[in-house]
Amino acid sequence: MHKRHFLQAVSLAVATLAACGPALAQQWKPTRPINLIVPWAAGGSTDQVTRVTAAEMEKALGQTIVIINQPGASGAIGTKSALDAARDGYTWTAGAAQDLGTYQTLGSVNTSIKDWHLFLNVANIQVIGVNPSRPWKTAKELLDDMKARPGQISVATAGVTSAAHAAMDQIVKSTGVKYKEVSYDGGNPAVVATVAGEADLTTQLAVEQADMIRGKRLRPLATVSDKPLELEGYGVIPPLSQTVPGFTAPANYFGIFIPKGVPDDVIRTVERIWSEQIAKSDALKKYATSRGALFNPLYGDNAQKAVFPAVQANAWNLHASGKTKVSPDTVGIPKP
Repeated sequence: MHKRHFLQAVSLAVATLAACGPALAQQWKPTRPINLIVPWAAGGSTDQVTRVTAAEMEKALGQTIVIINQPGASGAIGTKSALDAARDGYTWTAGAAQDLGTYQTLGSVNTSIKDWHLFLNVANIQVIGVNPSRPWKTAKELLDDMKARPGQISVATAGVTSAAHAAMDQIVKSTGVKYKEVSYDGGNPAVVATVAGEADLTTQLAVEQADMIRGKRLRPLATVSDKPLELEGYGVIPPLSQTVPGFTAPANYFGIFIPKGVPDDVIRTVERIWSEQIAKSDALKKYATSRGALFNPLYGDNAQKAVFPAVQANAWNLHASGKTKVSPDTVGIPKP
């Protein structure tokens, strides 16, 4: 071959490879099962939506995703396991982004949301659900009683970083009430304990209370929000803002989290699946509708921006209640 023609052929081959590079990088094909650590007990909000999402991901990847429940320390133990695992793309975790964003302030895991690729699936809303044997029929009756008997009414939560604890922090901040916290290893155990009468009420997520509300084993008084919630098979649960004027709470996003440092083709592949399949998933839409959650898949910068208000609120509420080891502003979480 003439030297000039040879050089042209080489240049064309290099250009073709360069053009194909990004496309090829998006085609990660896992060769063994992926471990997906759920750092909470089975049956809770994280476990529920993660199993639905994992089933959709398995179809897209052509590989098994093994759910590993590793509860403890309000989600910190399982999250640290994922953080400490080999950065080969085969170990993920899941949960609420507002929890992930506060471990560093609590001194439990040295990580922030910026250390992770966030793949969000739903936004959840907390509900004040009381044991039906208790006397309160409205949020006002409950709050009045909490003020009359400070520290005597018990609230079941999944620990200090849980959705229920964050909800109570918001309520305390707005009303000044005091309560007795009873902690469990997950949202589902906290809800079951409330149904059993071990606690007076829970402020865990609607997705965890939905079946018990529909079965009249919990009485919902209000959403911990300025927005009502329509729960399939029950009806409309009014917002707490009807009782506490001006009350608001940021969206509590859940999802799958992959630590930064894994190969780029892993992330590009998951991003493509999130955009093309998870965002259109009928199974996830059905889950959200039936459980009282908002279906809103996000990833990348959009996910980081969406979760930050809840991370801020959660971190500073924990700090105000004396639960943190360091001030949130020292780890990149300015006061909202």
